[in-house]
Amino acid sequence: MSDARVTNWAGNIVFSTSALHRPTSVEQVQDLVAAGGPVKVLGSGHSFNRMADTTGDLISLAGLPRIAELDPDRTSVRVDGGIRYGDLAELLHAEGLALHNLASLPHISVAGAVATATHGSGRQHANLAAAVSAIELVRGDGTLVTLRRGAPGFAGAVVHLGALGVVTALTLDVEPADELRQYVYDDLPRAAIEAHVDEILDDGCSVSLFTTWTSPDISMVWLKRRESMPAGDYHGARRAPEPRHPVPGMPAQNSTDQSGEPGPWHTRLPHFRMEFTPSSGEELQSEYHVPRQRALDAIDALQAIGHRIAPALQVCELRTIAADDLWLSPNYRRDTFALHFTWIADADTVLPAVAQVEQALAPLDPRPHWGKIYTTDPATVRAHYERFDDFVALVHEFDPYGVFRNPWLDDLLG
Repeated sequence: MSDARVTNWAGNIVFSTSALHRPTSVEQVQDLVAAGGPVKVLGSGHSFNRMADTTGDLISLAGLPRIAELDPDRTSVRVDGGIRYGDLAELLHAEGLALHNLASLPHISVAGAVATATHGSGRQHANLAAAVSAIELVRGDGTLVTLRRGAPGFAGAVVHLGALGVVTALTLDVEPADELRQYVYDDLPRAAIEAHVDEILDDGCSVSLFTTWTSPDISMVWLKRRESMPAGDYHGARRAPEPRHPVPGMPAQNSTDQSGEPGPWHTRLPHFRMEFTPSSGEELQSEYHVPRQRALDAIDALQAIGHRIAPALQVCELRTIAADDLWLSPNYRRDTFALHFTWIADADTVLPAVAQVEQALAPLDPRPHWGKIYTTDPATVRAHYERFDDFVALVHEFDPYGVFRNPWLDDLLG
């Protein structure tokens, strides 16, 4: 237990608790929960709102024994609730295996990313939670339960927002490892986006477009592919003459290899190297998911307000995510075009810009990323999810006494 001031990664949230526990066994987790709460779990701290806040006990699972148990058929791996994606990726790669995708930053915890439907990019790649085939969690009464894919409630329990329990282990689908190449191009013309947006977004295992919305053109295209790229321009964009950082003007030494040379999957899919360990982030983040077929509409909507949000914005990343069947996934039953905003670290400047973004995207049925900053009212958020009432019923089943509740969840659940 610690009495030190606890903040999230960005430092914009100071948690209300004075008790941060670091259990070293699942049994210790069960004892903490059985004591009655309130209890919340702190992952790697990469959420930007108060979804993990509590005045009670805050639990870090980083001290749990590391688990990475391969199934005998080598199609799945069981991992503990504290492991990070970068660490798991290295363990899997040593076995000739891989995950279907990774997020931009490999330092985030697996359990935390799954709980919020965090994602990578790719037309055929669903978010990271879609790889979960079993989830083990401590319910509100302290009992340990396991749900497996296909069981009643499983599709509602995977993206759980911390409302159902403490996830102590997950089983994830894996696949044979592969090598990838990464290429970065500068200044993709607006005309190319209008004419070839689907071709561009599908042109790789993972594709990210970066813009500041101060120009109709796209600042950078990051392509992660198995195949090599032909020499020359890319839809009018020029091959970057030197390595790039996603945020314009930032040094690129911590970015992953952009030479076009093949390398292990886990050294190309993220934007940042695992050996670079970010202790804090001078930024705030928001993200919105709209139907894939509305990509050009979303781009037009943001370009129309680009000059108004520019003072608050560092960069915006545009990506695609495949549909899934997880109840609270922003990609539930629809292929998605995601707009990720990296803002400056000034909430007074950022929040009005966030509200303008939400207003611009409102006609496009936007679903906010659960772990980011958004100002959309809870009733509107709930209306975007057809299985939300079923999720509320699941919360009452797993946590009838509200051990895992906090004001953020109270507002959302109603």
